[in-house]
Amino acid sequence: MELPQLLNYRNYLITMTIAEQHIKDLESELTGIVQRLKTDFSGIRGNRPSPEMLQDVRVNVYDQSLTIRELGSLTVVPPRMLQVTLWDKEAVLPVVKAIEAAHLGLTVSNDGTTIRATLSALGNERREELMKLVKKTAEAARIQIRGKREETIKRLKDAEGRKEITEDDSFRAKEKIQKIMDRTNGEVETMAEKKFEELGEG
Repeated sequence: MELPQLLNYRNYLITMTIAEQHIKDLESELTGIVQRLKTDFSGIRGNRPSPEMLQDVRVNVYDQSLTIRELGSLTVVPPRMLQVTLWDKEAVLPVVKAIEAAHLGLTVSNDGTTIRATLSALGNERREELMKLVKKTAEAARIQIRGKREETIKRLKDAEGRKEITEDDSFRAKEKIQKIMDRTNGEVETMAEKKFEELGEG
């Protein structure tokens, strides 16, 4: 390869690297938004219990603060019960107290070794409130996603203006960004629909 060709190839690699870096940054930021939405949705309780509701509840036992998952195993007993089997029965009462103090809408009982936490059924009014919260939370995530897209496109335009990337590079990058946007918005939509379905269960 002759010198002018080598220089052109080097410039091509640099421009692609700049465009690709902006795309990678966008993907990383969008992944963070989706993960936060997942966490937010897990805190909105429906009629279906899950081990995640209890596993990180902290318990003061053995002169230290431990999570329930460090003290035993959790299983779901359909339709609305969580069963906590502790490895040491000395931890039963502290765990019961910790669950009650967490105010998770669970009715707690125990037989000396096993704790049963039953999720109370959602009333219609509360269900509607939670559905509105899901819509609001999903929409906030979509706004953040759009904002990140606009920031990335502005960076590409600035790079194009500084001749760091070509018009073609910018166009190709925007096509990739659109695909990433479609995929991310699809994930948000799926998560919201799943949460609506969970809240709609009797």
